[in-house]
Amino acid sequence: MSQKIQQLQSMQQNLQNITLQKQQVESQLVELQSALQEISTTEQAYKIVGKIMVASSKEQLQKDLQDQKEVADVRLKSLLKQEESFKHSMEELQQEVVKELQEEKKNEQ
Repeated sequence: MSQKIQQLQSMQQNLQNITLQKQQVESQLVELQSALQEISTTEQAYKIVGKIMVASSKEQLQKDLQDQKEVADVRLKSLLKQEESFKHSMEELQQEVVKELQEEKKNEQ
């Protein structure tokens, strides 16, 4: 029983990590979308390389940003699936623990 509770706590920590990663990817997607919108309205494009900003081809920069956005989208979908899977597994484990606790309580009476 205590092993299941420890497992549940571990799963909860993993779920928190996944949620944090999901939030970071969502934030990255917002930034990428904003950059894509901004670059479509400008004539000259720049990108940061190391600590300096250099002129860049607008088309190449759009392609790079779009590629990054696609990768972030895939990552977000993966994290959403992981989050759902963890939630489902945790619910099942919680039900098992509650059931065992109820059985223990019955046996004590």
